[in-house]
Amino acid sequence: MGLTIGVDIGGTKIAAGVVDEEGNILSTHQVPTPGTPEGIVDAIAAAVEGARVGHDIVGVGIGAAGYVNRQRSTVYFAPNIDWRQEPLKEKVEARVGLPVVVENDANAAAWGEYKFGAGKGHRNVICITLGTGLGGGIIIGNKLRRGHFGVAAEFGHIRMVPDGLLCGCGSQGCWEQYASGRALVRYAKQRANATPEHAELLLSLGDGTPEGIEGKHISMAARQGDPVAVDSYRELARWAGAGLADLASLFDPSAFIVGGGLSDEGELVLDPIRKSYKRWLVGGNWRPVADVIAAQLGNKAGMVGAADLAREPDPIM
Repeated sequence: MGLTIGVDIGGTKIAAGVVDEEGNILSTHQVPTPGTPEGIVDAIAAAVEGARVGHDIVGVGIGAAGYVNRQRSTVYFAPNIDWRQEPLKEKVEARVGLPVVVENDANAAAWGEYKFGAGKGHRNVICITLGTGLGGGIIIGNKLRRGHFGVAAEFGHIRMVPDGLLCGCGSQGCWEQYASGRALVRYAKQRANATPEHAELLLSLGDGTPEGIEGKHISMAARQGDPVAVDSYRELARWAGAGLADLASLFDPSAFIVGGGLSDEGELVLDPIRKSYKRWLVGGNWRPVADVIAAQLGNKAGMVGAADLAREPDPIM
């Protein structure tokens, strides 16, 4: 069907990329993310126009962090942008003069990994993104499954702990409060405060106090064997693996693809996730166990996936 553009809306920048049918990014253009909803529409249009120069484009796919309707046109609700029933497809089409589809950003990333990354060769995969929060996507029978209203796979807001930690969504005990970048930092700060003698390296990488610990410090310290940093990753992996076991009971995939910033740590996080997953998987010693593998496309997955979904007349059921 030709070249399409994928748009990734980030907290600091909006990136648009021209993507071919093999998932290759041919050109990109970035603009700063504005602070208003209308400004973001303008910025999306500017990014698309910048990327499309010199290319014959047949459509645009937009990855948006929020609840998107099944028709891939309206953002019901976005947690970090003041979008409520936002007709994003209509507004961007009017600006760029091309067919536009809107997709949840985690779904777009999952589709990108399924088509062009770690999911190649699989028919049934579940993707989770471990970043600041926790997102995901469901591909069953080679279809992106978004549910009747289009808002399935909000894995981060499965309630893991009744009356647990307060989540930004307003609920309590959500999975992402226990398995995410924010959770990792919380674990490290708590442990460093309780046993600073076991966190000497970790503390030295920041300002010397538990409050000064950042995610990058935990990664660096864990790779050098800092006990508190290593234990913090294990705690995150314990919760991540337990959640995957629950998802296996629901979907029985052949593979779980783990993406997001935390997946960049490779086996430091994947190995303990696998162990926790098998520990909590019902009948795990007697049944086939899905692979738990790292995503391959990195931060390109959302752009590539959104662009490819723009070619699909209706890739969902």
